[in-house]
Amino acid sequence: MSSGGQRKREDGQTAASVEDEIVLKVGMLGDAQIGKTTLMVRYVFGEYDPNIVQTLGVNYLEKSVHLRNTKVRFSIWDLGGEREFLNMLPLVCSESAAILFLFDLTQRRTLNSIEQWYRQARAFNSTAVPILVGTKYDQFADEEFTSKEEQAIITKRARAIARAMRASLIFCSSLRSINVQRIFKIALSKTFDLRPNFEEITEIGEPILEFKQT
Repeated sequence: MSSGGQRKREDGQTAASVEDEIVLKVGMLGDAQIGKTTLMVRYVFGEYDPNIVQTLGVNYLEKSVHLRNTKVRFSIWDLGGEREFLNMLPLVCSESAAILFLFDLTQRRTLNSIEQWYRQARAFNSTAVPILVGTKYDQFADEEFTSKEEQAIITKRARAIARAMRASLIFCSSLRSINVQRIFKIALSKTFDLRPNFEEITEIGEPILEFKQT
């Protein structure tokens, strides 16, 4: 008769100690020098490095998190933003569950590039969850860098692009670690149809976090 304890497998592990593992590939696309690699390093290592060298080709890092009894291993692929690396776009996009389309909130031209990045990515992956991410929110929110009027214009434009992409919209700061974790939580939630355990932020000037309508 069973004593009610945990059942042991032949390899000696208890059933309760055995985890399933899911690999979740996430691609990162956007123009050069907008903070893609800095964001990836902040998320994976919890560190901010202002001296990161510009990506030449593709950067790759992994980070594991736990979702109930499942281990989720994020496989994060960061494509250098120079056009000479576009031949590596299939490597980043293929089999990605989510793709982050990133722009610098203080450089409007990088937001204008997003539509082209989106079209190019969709040629290689039509099903990945799209997430539009504005970087350098700490500078964007500082009126010495960005006026209230410019904040409103950029936010309105970003929302329009996010709607067209059917994408979540997130403003983040790697320097201040604002919304960094939440980007990947939303990627996970959208991939597995889960509900994030935090609320949206929609007020202009605040670190936008909009994900319910996608």
